[in-house]
Amino acid sequence: MTAEPAQKDLSKTAYDHLWMHFTRMSSYENSPVPTIVKGEGTYVWDDKGRKYLDGLAGLFVVQAGHGREELAEAAAKQAKELAFFPVWSYAHPKAVELAERLANYAPGDLNKVFFSTGGGEAVETAWKLAKQYFKLTGKPTKYKVISRAVAYHGTPQGALSITGLPGLKAPFEPLVPGTHKAPNTNIYRAPSFLAGPDGTVDPEAYGRWCADEIEVAILNEGPETVAAVFVEPVQNAGGCFPPPPGYFQRLREICDRHDVLLVSDEVICAFGRLGTMFGADKFGYQPDMITCAKGMTSGYSPIGATIISDRLAEPFYKGDNTFLHGYTFGGHPVSSAVALANLDIFEREGLNQHVLDNESKFLATLNKLRDLPIVGDVRGNGYFYGIELVKDKVTKESFNDDEVERVLYGFLSKALFDNGLYCRADDRGDPVVQLAPPLISDQSTFDEIEQILRTSLTDAWAKI
Repeated sequence: MTAEPAQKDLSKTAYDHLWMHFTRMSSYENSPVPTIVKGEGTYVWDDKGRKYLDGLAGLFVVQAGHGREELAEAAAKQAKELAFFPVWSYAHPKAVELAERLANYAPGDLNKVFFSTGGGEAVETAWKLAKQYFKLTGKPTKYKVISRAVAYHGTPQGALSITGLPGLKAPFEPLVPGTHKAPNTNIYRAPSFLAGPDGTVDPEAYGRWCADEIEVAILNEGPETVAAVFVEPVQNAGGCFPPPPGYFQRLREICDRHDVLLVSDEVICAFGRLGTMFGADKFGYQPDMITCAKGMTSGYSPIGATIISDRLAEPFYKGDNTFLHGYTFGGHPVSSAVALANLDIFEREGLNQHVLDNESKFLATLNKLRDLPIVGDVRGNGYFYGIELVKDKVTKESFNDDEVERVLYGFLSKALFDNGLYCRADDRGDPVVQLAPPLISDQSTFDEIEQILRTSLTDAWAKI
């Protein structure tokens, strides 16, 4: 007889059958798999009844917090009425309503919405659309993409090619050709030649240099071959790199000068993570496309979207031109209904304004950790911060591979979780701890995060 699920050892079953994403599966051969069974507000609970502060909003996703019954009810209501129908040559009301709403939120003339089921698919959509757009407008040699070092843009073959993390790409090469990298905006690791006589780097000058390096990449490849630049408002991988002042304005000028599309990858930064519906709003620039996903439904149902300017859509709306691309579950009725209900919560509860009102308090609380010898930098924006860990605060010396394995993975990740904080300790780039709690978080949340980090980082330093 097959055991009932409640009687099974979920950890053993998970190891035997659930291939977890981005996971070193051998770690769980003789250790229990953490199994989360419940969420409420800013907290989650495991199958042993232990409570954890969700310091990463699941995966930069659960904007409105866990346990929102109205989102579950919106899903159930829609499933009873129309559980599924594709948007392949057909429409259904919730997809239409959501597309209109996203277009109204988006800056400028970004009025066309192409749905997918996640962020990587949205990025894939944007690159394919850019290539076909230039073919339809008589510039078929424009197909390449410029993105930034250490940036993560997704796991599909195209999105992974745009990603700037060699370690994530190596197992799957050869990938899609035509992607090239430029420096990111990590001013903490700015090249020494940009520093003034006092050793500091001027943020505006640094921003100009970073943007100009993208132009150098465009010129090196030949503007006639470059279709798009993909950038995040605040770069995730490497630990939350915000843009220097004037960076995006200069980048917009460069893209216009060379007829290159500017794609704002907002899979993380959209829907309140920075205190605005879109990160482009926070930093005052106009992209040609926005890719988004995660927070659109607060994670209660999967959905993604690429929001496209009228100018780019125009040739596809003529004659027999067709964008031969799509996803079975893109614009899913249930996901669309949940997204609309989630956006209702945003407006009713003023979640964006809540983030704007509290982001400086969050940063100030995290900055208290700068007194620890292991903390080199604290950076980010909105409710999205990274804490870079160093071996020497003066020289900014980072950890070697053995120390990363022993301290970051072997100790810190588990210690944070054991101490009651779910977040990310990562070394994609330099070692960082990333924090992105639900948007409902307040000072009590920030204080709890700081206290757990202080204990865990102090213990980690003792093991170096």
